[in-house]
Amino acid sequence: MATKAEKEKLSYVPTDALYPEEDGEPMAASDLHREQLFRTLSTLETHFSQDPTVYVSGDILMYYVEGSPDKSISPDVLVSFEIGMKKRRTYLVWEEGKVPEFVMEFSSKNTYQNDLTKKMGIYASLEIQNYFLYDAEGLYLPSQLMGFELVSGVYVEVQPDENGGVRSSPLDLDFRIRDGEIGIYDPVTGDWVQTRAEAAEARATQEAAARQEEATRAEAAEARATQEANARQQAEAEVAQLREQLARLQARS
Repeated sequence: MATKAEKEKLSYVPTDALYPEEDGEPMAASDLHREQLFRTLSTLETHFSQDPTVYVSGDILMYYVEGSPDKSISPDVLVSFEIGMKKRRTYLVWEEGKVPEFVMEFSSKNTYQNDLTKKMGIYASLEIQNYFLYDAEGLYLPSQLMGFELVSGVYVEVQPDENGGVRSSPLDLDFRIRDGEIGIYDPVTGDWVQTRAEAAEARATQEAAARQEEATRAEAAEARATQEANARQQAEAEVAQLREQLARLQARS
């Protein structure tokens, strides 16, 4: 923490100048990384959208020592509970009052070694409960998807379940490889977590199917009504014919 004199000196420096929003590093190593990173962020945002206390972000600079702008790190994905989902320019740990519960890095050829060593050490020292790693190309990490749980200040790898899912205990979600890409599964609902766009598309598909089913039922009801009307007309015609025949017979007698 900064001393009183340092704080007084720093108070004259604009916060955004002291703690920049960008570190000059690219957000993703490739289009493949970018697509899957954006989808992961969107999926988590959608999943927690009903809880206004949850903050989901990615590639935001997190400063963890007040007065030391060099003490920063930028998780590709972070989830922090009980701080609210307001928009932030940076994540200042001392202002938020806590670190995120979950961070994730999308590893690449240029980052995987750092992800497994220096970054892991920083996140562990900050006592972040979960540290997850994902290798979109499946070339660099020991496993394409890896999760770590903090135990007594040390990260212990989370063993995959029988479906290959790696459970995040603070999120209560399973991360899995699905069709060669990362997916998130909700063990509570038993469904894959969707992005807003995917959820909207699914709703539209369900509504269209419901409309089609209703139209089919209406057509079937109309067909039954027509068939019943035709049957009544035929029956009435047969009754009329029988009455006519009976009348002729009575007339002869």
